[in-house]
Amino acid sequence: MKTLKTHIPKPDQIERKSYLIDANGKILGRLAARIATILRGKNKAIYTPHLDTGDRVVVINAEKIRVTGNKMKQKVYQRYSGYPSGQKKLTLEQMMQKAPTQALRLAVNRMIPKGRLGNSLRKRLRIYRGDQHPHQGQKPTPLEV
Repeated sequence: MKTLKTHIPKPDQIERKSYLIDANGKILGRLAARIATILRGKNKAIYTPHLDTGDRVVVINAEKIRVTGNKMKQKVYQRYSGYPSGQKKLTLEQMMQKAPTQALRLAVNRMIPKGRLGNSLRKRLRIYRGDQHPHQGQKPTPLEV
């Protein structure tokens, strides 16, 4: 009986593309899931769970993201400093006014693995508030999500 061997891609076999995503009018969770898939490399045939086979993603118009239902007022982001009465809460509406790129960044970061692999994936995500970005040199491919 012949056994099948699993193909593990070598570092020189992994080619990275750049994608440009316009977040204007897109739903936050669906967009974050699509971005996480591209960063992880799950859209490629050479995907391997323990390797970084993903692509670069540039997101523009992050302040124009939509959410469904009453999430703008009801979704709460919490953090805790470790000190007594050090818990801070922000609603999604407050977060979008203060730092609109942060809401999308948090959504994507929570969908990719923690640890060393996730850290290397996070470095390839660029999120911009408006429709201008400094990555024209990479010639990002526009991607409809």
